[in-house]
Amino acid sequence: MRILIVEDELVSRLLMQKLLGVLGDCDIAVNGVEAVQAFKLAWEGGKPYALICLDIMMPDMNGHEALRRIRDREREMGLKGMKEEVKVLMTTALSDPKNVMDAYYWGATEYLFKPITKRALFEKLRILELIG
Repeated sequence: MRILIVEDELVSRLLMQKLLGVLGDCDIAVNGVEAVQAFKLAWEGGKPYALICLDIMMPDMNGHEALRRIRDREREMGLKGMKEEVKVLMTTALSDPKNVMDAYYWGATEYLFKPITKRALFEKLRILELIG
């Protein structure tokens, strides 16, 4: 499985990489601009991501905007529905209803509140049918 971890905070990035590294290849982006670029390059290279773990609060481009651009790009490519689109797990400390609803509005597949635990993360991956 190919995974993109989008996180500007080093400790969170390292934790996600350690937890998810056992499941496949993990690439890293530190902001939304890098995330959108990594998503495009993965598709162009014929090796799209199965999962993007996306923080919301980041410099240069936040997670909501990155998600919107990724979903726009998928529509341009003719991808439709959860079977064809990349699974996007928002991983953020923002638990207020507006941010949660905005994430789902822009196309988040699931939402996970920080601090991230292995148990909670793997439960979300089971819900997304990425692991058994």
